[in-house]
Amino acid sequence: METQGGITVQRALELPGLRGGLPEVVAGADRLQRTVRWVHAGEVPNIASLLKGGELLLTTGLGLGTRPAEQRAFVRQLADRGIAALVVELGPRFDRLPAAIVETARAAGLPLVQLHREVAFVSVTEEVHTEIVNGHYALLRQAEDVHRRCTEALLSGGGVPQVLRILADFTANPVFLETADGQLLFAAGSESGQAGADPLQVWDGLRGQRAARESPPAGTALVDVPGGGQGTAAVRARLVLLAVGSPVLTVHRMAAERAAGLLAVVLMQARQEEELAARGRGDFLTDLAEGRITAEDAPAQARVLGFKPGEGPLLPVVMRLAPELSPSGNWALLARAVLEELSSVGVPVLLGVRPVEGRVPLLLGLRSESERTAVADRVAAALRAGVERAGLVGVPPAGGWVSSGAHPPVVVVGMAGGWAAASAGLRHAAETATAAQGLSDRPWYDARRLDIDLLLWRLRDHPDLAAFVDRAIGPLLDHDAASRPPLLPTLQTYLAHAGRKAETARELHLNRQTLYNRLARISELLGTDLDDPQTVLALSLALRARRHVP
Repeated sequence: METQGGITVQRALELPGLRGGLPEVVAGADRLQRTVRWVHAGEVPNIASLLKGGELLLTTGLGLGTRPAEQRAFVRQLADRGIAALVVELGPRFDRLPAAIVETARAAGLPLVQLHREVAFVSVTEEVHTEIVNGHYALLRQAEDVHRRCTEALLSGGGVPQVLRILADFTANPVFLETADGQLLFAAGSESGQAGADPLQVWDGLRGQRAARESPPAGTALVDVPGGGQGTAAVRARLVLLAVGSPVLTVHRMAAERAAGLLAVVLMQARQEEELAARGRGDFLTDLAEGRITAEDAPAQARVLGFKPGEGPLLPVVMRLAPELSPSGNWALLARAVLEELSSVGVPVLLGVRPVEGRVPLLLGLRSESERTAVADRVAAALRAGVERAGLVGVPPAGGWVSSGAHPPVVVVGMAGGWAAASAGLRHAAETATAAQGLSDRPWYDARRLDIDLLLWRLRDHPDLAAFVDRAIGPLLDHDAASRPPLLPTLQTYLAHAGRKAETARELHLNRQTLYNRLARISELLGTDLDDPQTVLALSLALRARRHVP
């Protein structure tokens, strides 16, 4: 039973001081779970005006008056004041409580107790106050333990999501972090006490109730995360504790208030409001790709995140950044810049960030599959423009990516389809974006056309792949390491043009005879016939695999 930092009337009666007085409950027996906030003893008629509510009042009855009307007024005033219980010691003033007092207490729902033996009021006060203080201390210990765990999570490299998960597990309820104007930043669910409730679905329902009532539903605790400013800037974000699996208790609010101080520091340092929102969308897209969110549940969760694609197919896209394009931790800046560029694309977009993998996954809502290529062109251009606007390290000057020596971001576009296809498409595009690192720069890659590169990338750590590359083109690599001109570019260009010598010579700016001589030298070094289809296939695979071999 929640006691709001005090003890119950029932518990107070069980303590030695009151128990020695042989207490008898004569009214309000069903209200003994009321919280005793403090103990007060007094004998004056107007004692109700001295009380604040929640007190256990001890008296011998001298201030209750002698007439029934005075006694009824005395009890009613105490009940109106909201005291926890009235305890009257029988003795010189009353050998039994008058009917007017008992009946008024029953009508007001005020617990009324008579003591048949004399007790020391000071001992009762000390006992109850000690119990209350110990209760407060126990609550503080619990709240401080949660604060310590949250601090340790942050110091060990965790972030706001980990703090919210600790709070959710402690309260056995979902916990949300929202902006000051009510936009969801992050949702964390408890592993116990929710009967499997999805926090995003719970949030969707909460948002609907707020819209209808213009206030949070009963059982909700709101804790401000301070922003350090004045006025509206004084609140940076807000923690929302929602009673789903169990009540939100005082100790839960205390823990949330302590956690709010930690969150304020984290948000202030990292500007995590925007980044958390982008990471939350990135987590959703990754969970969808990995099958942790089903195609049936995905549309509702996407709506909570603001993505409403309509009835057309979905287009999965993944952008992967090269290591030198790291946003130095400020992924919010990158997400904002990219979203601003994508606003001109003209289709619904759900964009997230995955800092650990260096990825930016997206889902786009198309009207029809026929616009896939056109939308992919516009999206790829917007993504690259957003990277430049974000001012990332390694972004090339106006001369272009090649001239600057920087590695451009890789954009991979999957197949358009429904939610089930989007799940597989995001996973395929994410892997393909990694496998495409180091390929010749293109605005975007079609995931279907890089399946061989993806297969070779998956075999990157297998010793047989390195042995295959060494057997196929090892002598050529050794030659180029020691001699000039290098012959590997000639072979790459020759295979890229499917063995068409005229086109190869034109691209390499060579005369025919020089090209023939180089091809002959390559055949000699490798001991192969460049006109043999099996040889051409093996060399093509070896050149592709070489990017993935140390």
